[in-house]
Amino acid sequence: MTPEGIDPEGLQGWFEANVPGVAPPLEYERIAGGQSNLTYRVTDSAGRRFALRRPPLGRALASAHDMGREHRAISALQDTPVPVPPVFGLCEDEGVNGAPFFVMGFVDGVVVRSEEEAAAAFDERQRHAVGERLVDTLVAIHEVDPDAVGLGTLGKKEDYVARQLRRWGGQWEKSKTRELPLVEDLGRRLSARIPEQGPATIVHGDYRIDNVLLDPDSCDVAAVLDWELCTLGDPLADIGLLLVYWSEPGEEGGLRQATAAPGFPRRAELRDRYAAGSGRDLSEVDFYVALGYWKLAIVIEGVYARYAAGQYGPDAREQFEPLRTMVEGLARA
Repeated sequence: MTPEGIDPEGLQGWFEANVPGVAPPLEYERIAGGQSNLTYRVTDSAGRRFALRRPPLGRALASAHDMGREHRAISALQDTPVPVPPVFGLCEDEGVNGAPFFVMGFVDGVVVRSEEEAAAAFDERQRHAVGERLVDTLVAIHEVDPDAVGLGTLGKKEDYVARQLRRWGGQWEKSKTRELPLVEDLGRRLSARIPEQGPATIVHGDYRIDNVLLDPDSCDVAAVLDWELCTLGDPLADIGLLLVYWSEPGEEGGLRQATAAPGFPRRAELRDRYAAGSGRDLSEVDFYVALGYWKLAIVIEGVYARYAAGQYGPDAREQFEPLRTMVEGLARA
């Protein structure tokens, strides 16, 4: 059965025209997505595998789910130390599959989204190594010269934090489902004390453990995924958001991420390793952690708004209703 979001006839023609040696017929399996861009495994008759990315079903904010931006970032990083999948092409003709999409090579690896998945894939020693590799890969992303790889015009290089505050404040106004003064107040407080920013780098925009593929043998990052929010700006925003997503063992509440499993480095270790690897001053990192919580609250409100509008179907209540209180909790954090 063909999964929703796939037009087999249109896609087969595109693959035949753009992927050398592809062997139809093609089979499709949705492997990730729902709240963000959707990912499908595509397998041809010879067993060759690809990954197709397209926007989520239904309507979304115009600036979200930008296929062209994600494709551009991954294409530019092909010959750098940053691990990304090989890219076959971008299609912006919505007549082919109902929405823009791009196709990558399929990279083997594991994605850990829970403590149980982390424990099943890695022992405690390996989990510590995974945490170190995650930080080292983030350092590598921030070391890439945007101009040298053709990303110098991906975004403005000045006033990144001020622009983020304006952008996400605007997203909040477009997507909020009720009045929540705490979010607006936090935006004002952040705007009033923006730290001095250094030279702009590539910023992933959503860097966390479940947005990378991990090699279960070497514990290395096999590929960094989900570049839809990539831009140029202050690299400390990436480390701040990574710390937001980094749960520690024994903590109550919060986001409860895979890193709560024993063995992963603590947040202080991540900060120290990033500071040593990048040479950057992290004395203001708490500002970027607060910025990360604020942005994440707004992102989750956008997901909740799409659920409330019926975009995830009639059986989605159990999955999405808790997001309403999560937004408030993130803003308080």
